[in-house]
Amino acid sequence: MVSVLPGAGRRLLLTSLCAVASLAPLTAVPAAAAGALPPPVRPEDQGDHLTVVVRHAGAGRDGTYRVSCHPSAGRHPDAAGACRALDAQTRWGRDPFAPVPPGSTCTMLYGGPATARVTGTWAGRPVDASYDRGNGCEIGRWDRMVPLLPDMGASA
Repeated sequence: MVSVLPGAGRRLLLTSLCAVASLAPLTAVPAAAAGALPPPVRPEDQGDHLTVVVRHAGAGRDGTYRVSCHPSAGRHPDAAGACRALDAQTRWGRDPFAPVPPGSTCTMLYGGPATARVTGTWAGRPVDASYDRGNGCEIGRWDRMVPLLPDMGASA
């Protein structure tokens, strides 16, 4: 084998390779061993979680409910059902909590005095949505979120 590097070039190459090899163990130290700990897990980083406040819906329906999804948990009468309803309404690029678009044509059907406010995090995005049953569009919007929101059906 014939070397194409002159003696000084070979020495420089070998010195460079030795220097790089001596740094390798320093980069292989795990962060925990080096004294760096990961940041603590914040509640908002623990997946999808929502707080639902329902008012004027009637006995057994009014209250404050908390629901977490993925996995389903919380102080909600039907946490698993609420998560399924939310998953069914969630589509890429669409806000499942979006208000009725301005200028929508809605029936003038009154669905009662019930109101709800949903806050928290869903699909990695903050949520702050208000619901009422003041017309047909708002009733439909509410009903799409049952059982996250209480079923106001015919018994309301």
